[in-house]
Amino acid sequence: MRILGIDYGDRHIGLALSDPLGMFAQPLETYILKDRKAENAAYFRRLIQIHEIGRFVLGMPLRMDGTAGTRAEKTREFAKWLEGLTGLPVVFWDERLTTQQATAIMHEQGVKEKDRKSVVNQISASLILQAYLTSMTRE
Repeated sequence: MRILGIDYGDRHIGLALSDPLGMFAQPLETYILKDRKAENAAYFRRLIQIHEIGRFVLGMPLRMDGTAGTRAEKTREFAKWLEGLTGLPVVFWDERLTTQQATAIMHEQGVKEKDRKSVVNQISASLILQAYLTSMTRE
């Protein structure tokens, strides 16, 4: 069973995938939400089948003081939709500063500014998922 890490945005969803042992996260892709919900549903069902996903880890966008805002509510709605669609559990994980971390990683790796937008969500999803996986090995 693999775990899918998700960095949810209004239009772009960064995705990362764990290895089969649940030790390491790697970027998968960025999915652009479609206007037709049936297309989105088919996409996530296909991902589950192809990668044998058994759980989702969804970044929860909390404010710096730890409170939830409107972005967090939209994320909860997406989680409810995803759980209802797939029947798989969704675990929320604090995603504060992951976009800044992803940007710093890309800068260090020499990724050109014009290319960063296409992968920043994937790297953020990887950071979210890796933090979750690391916490699981400590238990």
